[in-house]
Amino acid sequence: MKKILLRYTGIGLTILILLSITAILVCNHIVKQASQTETYSSTETIPYNKVGLLLGTIPVLNNGNPNPYFQYRIEAAVRLYQNGKIKYILVSGDNHKNDYNEPEEMRKALLNAGIPESAIIMDYAGLRTLDSIIRANKIFGQKSFTVISQQFHNERAIYIAHKHGLQVIGFNAQDVNAIAGFKTQVREGLARVKAVIDIITNKQPKHLGESIFIEDDMSY
Repeated sequence: MKKILLRYTGIGLTILILLSITAILVCNHIVKQASQTETYSSTETIPYNKVGLLLGTIPVLNNGNPNPYFQYRIEAAVRLYQNGKIKYILVSGDNHKNDYNEPEEMRKALLNAGIPESAIIMDYAGLRTLDSIIRANKIFGQKSFTVISQQFHNERAIYIAHKHGLQVIGFNAQDVNAIAGFKTQVREGLARVKAVIDIITNKQPKHLGESIFIEDDMSY
């Protein structure tokens, strides 16, 4: 009896693993298909958008080392702004703890890189990529904008945006090497499954609120 139980348990686990792998592969294909012509790595070829949506991440890793994803995203946003491809940088990230503030850290880095404060707009409720994308539209009034992050992240963001009827392109920040980014890539596979499920279930941001439309003459 015990052997039979172990056998069926093993079969069940095998089926579960195969289904999980299939879901990841299918969702990865869906996301890449939706964004395959919408990401850019050159400031010369990317079209102009008034707003660049800079997706948040932490400046320092848990081990105390600088987070290269953070630095590369800042550099990408600065390049877009300095080359006249965006007028404003909408910084969107997680700020759900007193000692954890992605938008503020990115704002400081942008200021240190020479971006004027008048060009930086803050979104403190970008708890997830989906929240950042939908809030850029519903709170900040943008239907067309440029997402700024690494390519794998941009692809998922663009998929979400297109499913919500938004005209969004991505500017690819430099990525990290395969070894340093292995855990992130594994998480990204799962995040793409969650993104597809969120679209199917019409998931909405945790926080919305009062509209803050980004006008051409805004000053902060």
